[in-house]
Amino acid sequence: MEWRASHILIKDRELAQEILKRLRAGSSLSALAREFSACPSKSSGGDLGWFGPGKMVKSFEDAVKRLSIGGTSGLVQTQFGYHIIRKTGER
Repeated sequence: MEWRASHILIKDRELAQEILKRLRAGSSLSALAREFSACPSKSSGGDLGWFGPGKMVKSFEDAVKRLSIGGTSGLVQTQFGYHIIRKTGER
């Protein structure tokens, strides 16, 4: 099994919560990722491409597994900060 996801990585929890609110109000994940994400994937609008088991930290991978395609997570904390994740594919 492989998954495809996009995400926004934010170091500050309060800012992450504000970005999540904006996303749920209809803002573009890609645009928010380009503006705010601390991950190098920001240049591609947060797209992480395809990845398989064990390629991401466990809490991130677990969150992606639980999402349906097109679904967006709440805040997912890892050692890197707070992620907002959207699952964009599964194969």
